[in-house]
Amino acid sequence: MPARIAKGELEGKMKCRIWRKLHAEEAKRFDQVYALMGQNPGLSLPDAFGVLQSGLTVAEFLARKERTQRKAAVKQARGEVDDTSVSAFINGLLESKTELAVVLGERTVLDTLSSVEPISFVLGRSGRLEKLQVVMITRRSDWEQLTPQLERDQKLAQKPANVARQPDKRPFSDPRPFLPHQGQLVHLTLRNGIQLSMPLRVVGRFDLIVGDDGHEVFIPLHALVRFSAEEAGDDTDDTGDTTDTEFSGDEAGEND
Repeated sequence: MPARIAKGELEGKMKCRIWRKLHAEEAKRFDQVYALMGQNPGLSLPDAFGVLQSGLTVAEFLARKERTQRKAAVKQARGEVDDTSVSAFINGLLESKTELAVVLGERTVLDTLSSVEPISFVLGRSGRLEKLQVVMITRRSDWEQLTPQLERDQKLAQKPANVARQPDKRPFSDPRPFLPHQGQLVHLTLRNGIQLSMPLRVVGRFDLIVGDDGHEVFIPLHALVRFSAEEAGDDTDDTGDTTDTEFSGDEAGEND
């Protein structure tokens, strides 16, 4: 029974047995909830009610709750990062009709931006392209100079990592850990194996901009599989004192 009823009896109010008689269905639910809590130590009263109402097992309910919390955490994290600079960069490419190299998992599209939609880029000649397909975008002239120097992870080059539809299942979806590294040299491995070592210029809600002024590279967070950053002024070794976050390509999840 509810704690308030038990407390009320101690205070001389309605007796528990009378409440149970008057509210038999509700009393039955409380009995079921307390039985669940007895069978599953650590299960809270709200969660026990949630299990009962959902019809799921305890494990299924807690897994669903965890997913919901992760999604809410990602949404909150993105909301704490200013996206103005990234939007301005993309809009600048759009308005100037700059010829771009749009790098996908297994091919590169040479085209211009026609418009930007919430989940898609619309290209001038190639039409609509889902943003999740994009690995990086740069100016065509920069791509032609960059291509001969590119290093690649051969395993990912042969089989690019998939992008999970659910942001909380991707290796990188929270942009906040990247903020302290703005201005530093960063090392990136993208899901198709491309490896870049460039200054991190801008961190947005969903994307990074790296490279030198006038030669920027746009990289969506969903395209990242590995990231490390050199601390400013550190020259102790070839890679510097890094904060290195890695994940295995097959952990990115499958496209729906």
